[in-house]
Amino acid sequence: MTARFPRRARLQKPGEFKAAFERGSRLNEKWLTALVVSSGDSSESRLGLAVPKKAVPRAVDRNRIKRQIRESFRTRRSAFPAMDVVILARGGCLQATPEQLSDILDRLWTRAAAKCAPSASS
Repeated sequence: MTARFPRRARLQKPGEFKAAFERGSRLNEKWLTALVVSSGDSSESRLGLAVPKKAVPRAVDRNRIKRQIRESFRTRRSAFPAMDVVILARGGCLQATPEQLSDILDRLWTRAAAKCAPSASS
């Protein structure tokens, strides 16, 4: 399977984001927070991004961070259980090098997949 990032792999509607914010579990890392909710109705994992202007003032920096998050998700998506993930960037994320951001994302993906993995007892 090719690692693509189709429209169905994205959270798009405000209600989808709202559900993640209300029902999702928070996973915190140094510069990023993930809101993870199991999506039992879908067979695919989906990603939503929230990189606020207050945390990252310059658009070029916000776009770079979002590109890196999307790319990291895209390459690992086939191994994830059905889940919705919203990644929130926090103020210091501009200080992170691309390698540091990649390491943080790897940890978040691992923790999110473990949280939403179907249990063996079910």
